[in-house]
Amino acid sequence: EIHHWYTKFMKECPSGQLCLHEFKHVLDLHGLTPEANSYVEQVFHTFDMNQDGFIDFLEFIAAINLVIRGKIDQKLKWYFKLYDADGNGCIDKKELLSIFTVRR
Repeated sequence: EIHHWYTKFMKECPSGQLCLHEFKHVLDLHGLTPEANSYVEQVFHTFDMNQDGFIDFLEFIAAINLVIRGKIDQKLKWYFKLYDADGNGCIDKKELLSIFTVRR
């Protein structure tokens, strides 16, 4: 199964590193509203665990594993990190409001 994901990842991203632009292309995310674009960027940066501006294969597999097989507490920690936009370990009022804002 990992070989399948590796083949798919390398087909889409021969350099072995997926940048934000490629991430949007792979997910066919074009013409987004500013709010939706901001959300996609937050998701990308959350998956970019070492914060180098790229999602490598290990980060990609970790993300796939979380989505497919992750336990509820792992998913909740990921969602918390996603919505803690400033990374200070707390979700403030502005960040909380962004959770409830409808993204189109």
